[in-house]
Amino acid sequence: MTRASLNRTLRHAYFWLGFVLVLSLASKFADRIPGIAGTAIETAAADLYEYLKDMTLVFVTVVAAYLANVFQKRSKFVESLEEEWRGIVRTKSALYTYCEKPYVSTDDYLAAFGRISETIDNMRIVYANAGETESLVGLYPYAPLHDMRRALQSLDPRKRPDIPPEDKKLACEAILQSFFALRETMLEELDLDEPTHPLLISGGRRLKEPGATWRARSRQERQRKRQDQLTATKPEVDAFLAQLYAAEQTSPGPGSNGTSPPRV
Repeated sequence: MTRASLNRTLRHAYFWLGFVLVLSLASKFADRIPGIAGTAIETAAADLYEYLKDMTLVFVTVVAAYLANVFQKRSKFVESLEEEWRGIVRTKSALYTYCEKPYVSTDDYLAAFGRISETIDNMRIVYANAGETESLVGLYPYAPLHDMRRALQSLDPRKRPDIPPEDKKLACEAILQSFFALRETMLEELDLDEPTHPLLISGGRRLKEPGATWRARSRQERQRKRQDQLTATKPEVDAFLAQLYAAEQTSPGPGSNGTSPPRV
């Protein structure tokens, strides 16, 4: 179930839920509406209100089950779409690798072509063709996948044993352009949000300083004293580990700010 289908279904559900609530409210106060009090309409409204009150539990249960089914379909659709996108990413990597190889064989080409063919066909479990009817095939929903296939077919070693490097480069650029077009449109369906704490600078590094709270240090020291009171089963191992730990504390390590090794 796409996002548009989900929103449309929810709008219909909210409309009918609101309609029933308004109808129930009108039936409840029908005896206070001028022109209706004391008439047959008031009697019918009272009976309707009693019926709605008796059917409240059934109504709520049906609505809850319906919405649960709707959200379950949406969840399965999103899972299928995510898996399809992972397949597209793997396919892009396989085609890019094929284009970058200086020498390719027929087996390399067939493996890459099999990958793009599977990706194209797997789209059928996510989307139907655009404009598809009982008598019309419709249009493939994401044409750039076929562009990627056609670009790969232009590098078929069985038809072109000696492919110039510039042709490989052109096909590679066409594959990447098609992939970027897919990424820009296909992922819109996933309702992706910006990260709360993005790291947007090149060469970003850890901002926290080495060290820990006094509470953690005190707990560490208590554990050390308690362990030192026990008889060591392999003192040479303990001495070796202590030596390594001491050396690490006094020398900078990779990923640190140049003053101490990285610790978490």
